[in-house]
Parts: sequence; C-alpha cells; structure tokens
Amino acid sequence: MFDGSLVALVTPMGEAGEVDFAALERLIDWHVSQDTAGLVIAGTTGESATLTREEHLEVIGRAAEYAAGRLPVIAGTGSNSTAQTVDLSLAAARHAIAGLLVVTPYYNKPTQEGLYRHFTAIADAADSPVMLYNVPGRTAVDLEPETVARLAEHPGIFGIKEATGELDRVPRLRQLCGDDFALYSGDDATAREFMLAGGRGVVSVTANVAPKTMAAMCAAACSGDADGAAQLDASLAALHGDLFLEANPIPVKWALERMGHIAAGIRLPLTPLSVEYRARVESALRQADAL
Repeated sequence: MFDGSLVALVTPMGEAGEVDFAALERLIDWHVSQDTAGLVIAGTTGESATLTREEHLEVIGRAAEYAAGRLPVIAGTGSNSTAQTVDLSLAAARHAIAGLLVVTPYYNKPTQEGLYRHFTAIADAADSPVMLYNVPGRTAVDLEPETVARLAEHPGIFGIKEATGELDRVPRLRQLCGDDFALYSGDDATAREFMLAGGRGVVSVTANVAPKTMAAMCAAACSGDADGAAQLDASLAALHGDLFLEANPIPVKWALERMGHIAAGIRLPLTPLSVEYRARVESALRQADAL
C-alpha cells in the first residue's frame, strides 16, 4: 500500500504551545518536494498524547487538506481504550486519509488475547485500513509475531510498524503473515537492514530533518541495493542516534527549529532539548547536510 520513507511528522507549535497550522502546511509542502512517500500524522512524534480530541482531529483534517492528494496521510488514532480508539478512528476517517496507525494499548498491559480483540474491534469498525504499531519501549506491552499473524488475516489490517529494533522479527513476521502483509520499520537505526530483509519502508523520525536522503536510502534498500543504501545511511547514522538523546520528539523539534522550519513550541510534560545535547544534534544535522 505504501512503500519507502513515511515521515512521523511533528506537530508544529508556537512558543505558547498552540498548534501552528501555517508551519504544518509549510512542512507538508517541503515533504512533497523532498520525495517523502507519506505522512504519519498525530502519532507519538506528533505529540498525540497532549492534543485534545478537537486538536487531534483538526491536525489530521488540516494535514489531509494541505496534502491535497499529493501524499497519503496516515492518521494516528490509537489509545489504551478500545472504545475511545474506535470513536477517534471513525471521526478521523471523515477526512481524506489513506489509513490509520493504531498503537498497542499503553499502561494497562493487556494479554495477547486482549491485544487481538482490541485490534479486531477497531478494524471491524474502522472505515480506513489499519497499520498496527508495536513499540514496547513506550507502551510496556509487546505485540508478539504470532498475534500479528492472527491479525494479518483481517481484511482491514494491512501491515505493522515494528519498532522493537529486533531484526530477527522480520523473517519471522514474513513467514507467519505472508508476502502481502506490509512490514514497516519503526526504528531508524535499523531501518536499512529491516528493508533489505523484506520490509516495505519505515515510519521515520529522521525523515523530519533529512527527508530527501531518507527517501533515497529507502528506495535503495527496498530495491535490494545494499551498498547504495549503506552509503546513504552512513550520513544519517548520527541523526538516527542523536534524535533520541532525550525523549522523542524533543530533539527533532529542536532540530527543526534550528533549521528554521518551526518555532520552539513543545508541550509539557516534554521540555525543550537540554543545552548539553544541542551541539551533538547540530553536528548530526551537519553530517547529514541538513544545515
């Protein structure tokens, strides 16, 4: 359905924390020009946890409006409440979106059967195709490959964003889920290897600041050009690490501010990037030729 570099887009904010829709439109125009394959809106990197429901839906709607069919929009609608996720997913689907990104329920730590029923209920109700999102480091629950295989049989679930960084999951998921089920990396540092092993693309934080290089690296990796992908990825390696010196999206929002794309806004409980890390992030940007 989607191939290549899908940017996990930040939600630009003014210094008082208000959503900056003019900056959002500029970012989307930039990604269109930089060969980004798709926009993931209001996910973790988009600070979905601190958006009100009204803001959440407005960010999704405005992004779809600004993209205007030039890039597919995948809307983040997951939560740790099945009913709340269904409600938000149905509301998001009133906009021109291409799919939903639904994270595993966080904090309440459901069983594998609970995860299966959660995602099945959402896919049964949703008007848009669902991408599963497994990120145990944030949610404290792991969507195991065997459960993914059960969910892959649902016609409304087309793929998974696998953010464990465990590359041995790629062949296991491919074996269990079949060739038609789309696998996307959710870990920039291992995305190249993930795609060379059979992944369709990456939902990328790095693509926020180095979209063209990330898109080129993904194209090389997805076509099996290991040497070309490695050469491109080498310039991004520092970003892959340094954009996580503090919790995402703290470093990437500072980087985008440093590049002149957005203002300094970020919402509590997140805070601006610590001064001690700024030189490292700037150095990573320069290594990637992003400044």
